[in-house]
Amino acid sequence: MAERGGRGSGHGSLDKSITLPPDEIFRNLENAKRFAIDIGGSLTKLAYYSTVQHKVARVRSFDHSGKDIDNEPLYEISVQEEITARLHFIKFENTYIETCLDFIKDHLVNTETKVIKATGGGAYKFKDLIEKKLGLKVDKEDVMTCLIKGCNFVLRNIPHEVFAYQKDSDTEFRFQTNHPNIFPYLLVNIGSGVSIVKVETEDKFEWIGGSSIGGGTFWGLGALLTKTKKFDELLQLASKGQHTNVDMLVKDVYGGACQTLGLSGNLIASSFGKSTTADKEFSKEDMAKSLLHMISNDIGQLACLYAKLHNLDKIYFGGFFIRGHPVTMRTITYSINFFSKGEVQALFLRHEGYLGAIGAFLKGAEQDNPNQYSWGENYAGSSGLMSTSPDVYPLQRTRSGTFDMLEMDRLERPLVNLPLLKDPSTYIPDTVDLTDDAMARKYWLTCFEEALDGVAKRAAASQPDSVDAQERAEKFRQKYWNKLQTLRQQPFAYGTLTVRSLLDTREHCLNEFNFPDPYSKVKQKENGIALKCFQSVIESLDSLGWEERQFALVKGLLAGNVFDWGAKAVSDVLESEPQFGFEEAKSKLQDNSGIDIILGVFPFVRELLSRGTEVILACNSGPALNDVTYSESLIVTERIAAMDPVIHSALRDEKLLLVQTGSSSPCLDLSRLDQGLAVLVRERQTDLVVIEGMGRAIHTNYYAVLRCESLKLAVIKNSWLADRLGGKIFSVIFKYEVPCK
Repeated sequence: MAERGGRGSGHGSLDKSITLPPDEIFRNLENAKRFAIDIGGSLTKLAYYSTVQHKVARVRSFDHSGKDIDNEPLYEISVQEEITARLHFIKFENTYIETCLDFIKDHLVNTETKVIKATGGGAYKFKDLIEKKLGLKVDKEDVMTCLIKGCNFVLRNIPHEVFAYQKDSDTEFRFQTNHPNIFPYLLVNIGSGVSIVKVETEDKFEWIGGSSIGGGTFWGLGALLTKTKKFDELLQLASKGQHTNVDMLVKDVYGGACQTLGLSGNLIASSFGKSTTADKEFSKEDMAKSLLHMISNDIGQLACLYAKLHNLDKIYFGGFFIRGHPVTMRTITYSINFFSKGEVQALFLRHEGYLGAIGAFLKGAEQDNPNQYSWGENYAGSSGLMSTSPDVYPLQRTRSGTFDMLEMDRLERPLVNLPLLKDPSTYIPDTVDLTDDAMARKYWLTCFEEALDGVAKRAAASQPDSVDAQERAEKFRQKYWNKLQTLRQQPFAYGTLTVRSLLDTREHCLNEFNFPDPYSKVKQKENGIALKCFQSVIESLDSLGWEERQFALVKGLLAGNVFDWGAKAVSDVLESEPQFGFEEAKSKLQDNSGIDIILGVFPFVRELLSRGTEVILACNSGPALNDVTYSESLIVTERIAAMDPVIHSALRDEKLLLVQTGSSSPCLDLSRLDQGLAVLVRERQTDLVVIEGMGRAIHTNYYAVLRCESLKLAVIKNSWLADRLGGKIFSVIFKYEVPCK
């Protein structure tokens, strides 16, 4: 950043003043359409909505009439430009507001608005400056309304937004499952001061109390005591201090008699109490630690009393005072547990400081009804929750203290819970928590690192006619590598670290550099080959007796699942043995997809249809590895129906329905499914759910409990995972479950 108090102006000045390149901070600013700003006593949070142009892979069926189908591709693949909506949120200290406004002014091109929504006390202080710099009218919004709207938004749209802090645990950040019903709760917003709000519904909330002793108090008194002016530096001092050198403890007052009072001797009896009797000078670190304890304890006790008074058991703490700082969260958590006797839970938010800015933006976008959409965090453009420990990744700590970013993409369709989840409030999609399991985390991060060169190579090869494909692939490789290094040091950065989140982050980075579907040509070729084999596979199955046919169908379904370019053991075989096919896959099974959807799934679906069962076939909405997408499945199904009367009549009579899951991942989160799929499941009274594939049935949903019968099946294509589960590579998972009555 510029020197504190600097007043840089213009593009050149900002280039010299900020820690990160401007295009990594104010991303896509030239396409910004609408702005909002939240200015507190010390920090500014800017929000803007932009349209993002990126490439998407489209498939379109060829007209095969009068042509030699055997020598024609199954469908046409084209890469097209698509415009989507994205929300950007940026945080910086008020010191740099003029510099940042100058940069925004220089880069505004396509803004549609003449108004900027503003909230926070600084909205009044900086009103004239904002209007002068940006030429936009400042429209001030109520602080409390913005905070509540912002909090409700993140609780609904960001999985693993909420966490509890556990002192001295291997996993200090314990992330919570998103509860389908977020109300009621207590919001304690710690900015310069403290505001306490009881929230009962989307629009019903009440300010019930507060305090003038908050983040501004810590900063102000800390500056007087230590001569340290920067907030993050003050937190760093506190992290190195020992408060017992300054604070008077219970044992200092009562000695051994504290046991008879039922109090721990290590409780603070008087903050800064030793300063009245000690002749020595106290260190800056110890004073900062004592001050942080004093203010955090005070806020924790106050919040607990209000929660008990209003019979609430959830308290969300927001505001940039917390900043993911361990000492602050530890002290508040201890205070809440102590005074509530464990009945009230202290919960923290990954994006605590953005609530006001998000709410102000939502107020300005009400005509677009943003709450009708679902939104997803874009890991490629978000900073993540950074550690403030002085020993952890100093580069990231410096960057986080300068600028912090959050990006959210608007999803095409609303996402909802699968209606058949037994208890949505306790559903956890992922099988292994890599944040908690250090051995598993080390293995999978290494696994993704080792696969990275191959993924970058595949991405570049998927666009042979693009002159800059190689350059973009290298940028992707570097960005994802940096994300992996961050996650090695801070596995909690984006919530609970899982195989699913690693895969999703990789997909986000691929999309960032316009590689929408690196495996599209592979899938096109595999699907074409599989279609030529479909009728012979069906004839072979139909010639078998009933019991033998059921076994063959399941074996075929699993064999198709072997074809997974995301599994290193499989991709090595597919790269080295181009002729590896369906029969070879079956031979890999412990007694094993081009092939997956057509020769594995469709014969199984056909058998269900033949016995009178209605089938909903759900495929990914967007591409992920070589999994079939919804649009590809429509073309494949059309071709199969043309050669098979069972499939043809089922489509005609709507006994076979094709839908999209709402997912663009090899894994599956049953709490974020396409609303259309959920409606169909409810309307058709679904009584059996089949989940197929290693990502969907092992990495996720292995322990998912449903209200109906379920079948989870996959082939284990990872030797480490197979060993951990007690099997061998290419072993089979076939898990049939009946709900408990």
